[in-house]
Amino acid sequence: MNEARIDKWMWAVRIFKTRTIAAEACKKGRISINGALAKAARTVKLGDVIQVRKPPVTYSFKVLQPIEKRVGAKLVAEMMENVTTPEQYELLEMSRVSGFVNRAKGTGRPTKKDRRSLEEFTEPEFLDDFDFEFDFEEE
Repeated sequence: MNEARIDKWMWAVRIFKTRTIAAEACKKGRISINGALAKAARTVKLGDVIQVRKPPVTYSFKVLQPIEKRVGAKLVAEMMENVTTPEQYELLEMSRVSGFVNRAKGTGRPTKKDRRSLEEFTEPEFLDDFDFEFDFEEE
């Protein structure tokens, strides 16, 4: 088999949990093959590079074997190669660090612990090290 549907392939190599979610991602324009937006029925071939947007990161995968049957997690490395750039992983880490600053709607008010960690994060550290008593008198 030289070709496979993109939604089936992404489900088979465990990028998405279900084929329905994979097809929906295609419909929303989050999947592109070699830079072009892809519909769920689009076929992938050996060597294609697939970009999957899962905000804030865009993951990139190279097709090593186009399959439509789901494989075990240990075999996924033979079916695809992760070619995501390190900058994308830095974006992911940055969003994790700043995740508590932008609270999700409906999560309620920040707790005292949240407030303290937010203040610790936003206040500059160098202010603690200096005394602000300056002598402006000239001798």
